[in-house]
Amino acid sequence: MESQRSLLFFGLLAVSFLLFSAWQEDQAPKPAPAAVTETVPAAGTDYLPKSDAADVVQSAAAPSESRIIHFGNDVLSLAVDTRGGDIVDAQLDKFAATQGSEERFELLTRTSDFAYLAMSGTVGNDGADTRGRARPIYNAAEPVTLADGSQQLVLSYQDAKGVTFKKTMTLAPGKYVVNTLVEVQNGSTQPLVLEPFVQILRSNHEPDGGAFMAHSYTGAVYSTEEKKYEKYSFDDFKKRDLKLATDNGWVAMLQHYFVTAWAPKSNTDMLFYTQQAGDKAIIGAKTLPVTIAPQGSTSLSADLYVGPKDQDAMAAVAPRLEKTVDYGILWFIGELLFWLLKHLHALVTNWGFAIILLTLIVRGAMYPLTKAQYTSMAKMRALQPKLTALKERYGDDRQRMSQAMMELYKKEKVNPLGGCFPLLLQMPIFIALYWVLQESVELRHAPFMLWITDLSAKDPFFVLPVLFVLSMWVTQKLQPSTIADPMQQKVMQLMPVMMGAFFAFFPSGLVLYWLVSNLVSITQQLIIYKGLEKKGLK
Repeated sequence: MESQRSLLFFGLLAVSFLLFSAWQEDQAPKPAPAAVTETVPAAGTDYLPKSDAADVVQSAAAPSESRIIHFGNDVLSLAVDTRGGDIVDAQLDKFAATQGSEERFELLTRTSDFAYLAMSGTVGNDGADTRGRARPIYNAAEPVTLADGSQQLVLSYQDAKGVTFKKTMTLAPGKYVVNTLVEVQNGSTQPLVLEPFVQILRSNHEPDGGAFMAHSYTGAVYSTEEKKYEKYSFDDFKKRDLKLATDNGWVAMLQHYFVTAWAPKSNTDMLFYTQQAGDKAIIGAKTLPVTIAPQGSTSLSADLYVGPKDQDAMAAVAPRLEKTVDYGILWFIGELLFWLLKHLHALVTNWGFAIILLTLIVRGAMYPLTKAQYTSMAKMRALQPKLTALKERYGDDRQRMSQAMMELYKKEKVNPLGGCFPLLLQMPIFIALYWVLQESVELRHAPFMLWITDLSAKDPFFVLPVLFVLSMWVTQKLQPSTIADPMQQKVMQLMPVMMGAFFAFFPSGLVLYWLVSNLVSITQQLIIYKGLEKKGLK
């Protein structure tokens, strides 16, 4: 098959993918507005796991008003509401809200029109957070610094029966993991029945009414030993409630580049659940009902990860949590590309140059196939006179024409599809790299050089797309056309411009990869053509 037909075939495959993606917005989602805890009421009891309601139990020792407690480390700043002991704000101090901004990115937040909270407590017959009861207001001392540098916040509440509910939150230096220990000490004279829980609540829309990022999944995910990685979309919340018995795993809410996940450390059976409360989606985990004898106790320990989709950091929290970096159906190629990119970045300390080196490695590894491709194209062009003669000989007899062509290809040892395979092989690499650039938080706001200050966003001046068009045009000129059909000729001439128009809205890192790939391809063509000419093939 001649080169132009191969290029057209590849172009149509690429355009089908580009048409699917070009309309999507290629920038990080807008951060949630700053938390406004002073004017927004606390989360209601509708947000708590479903269980039997009981009479409200008020404590004379409990403070009458809630307050916000701030604590954190060098990478994470948290705000905890003493009413319920929920984390109502989480600011990622190493991540700008927008590129170049002094404002930090807020992952968890609570405002008048948007909520994203990490909640914990106890429900059941005797739970402090059971539906129908006013959520307890905890006593809280100021956070303390432990010997290892960790920050620790202790919240406690005692009801009128003498039952003590306690939460201890510990945050190590440099970590995005909040270890949360929920404890219940039964100081009453009667046994208690309750269920400790942890859950994530999120509005099922973007802040300020913004649309979800179509190219990145926003919604819930959970993992168990049986179901390794299961998405649970906001549409799923509206259709049915999840109820899944398990003894291990995690639940999470995902968005572009960031994740919030609870990983319970329970030795007992648990129930993973979801529920829809108005415009709020909730996913959580709770123990099965626990009976606590008088003077007895129970506890639930869970790690809360609230931070970027850092694969190494998440893998240390819970098995398979790193899978929240979703490279799509071609994840196995995406993981390999990211692994290689990360090691290249360690050498050159610039993600743009790492992409260039990755391109050189990929094109170098494909050189034998590329050589076979252009050799096949040259042989096909050499057969054109014979193919034309066969067409004149057999006319409209397509069956005999096809048989004669197959015999000619076999005799001349030419594979008519030899020019397509390297192009087809590049397509999954192209798609996988697209998702690597979209999903890898390491490339968020990553600069290259000069005007390219964010490889995950489009080229602001469209310089790379224009250079890409020129490189594609040069590639075409190196492959003189033998297409006689005027319509196909026009399509081929417009192909570089069409591809450039789509690439204009793609991440600049992806355009950089394809531009360098074209430049390497041009160089390889010149070398291969020179060798073929010495063998008499033009």
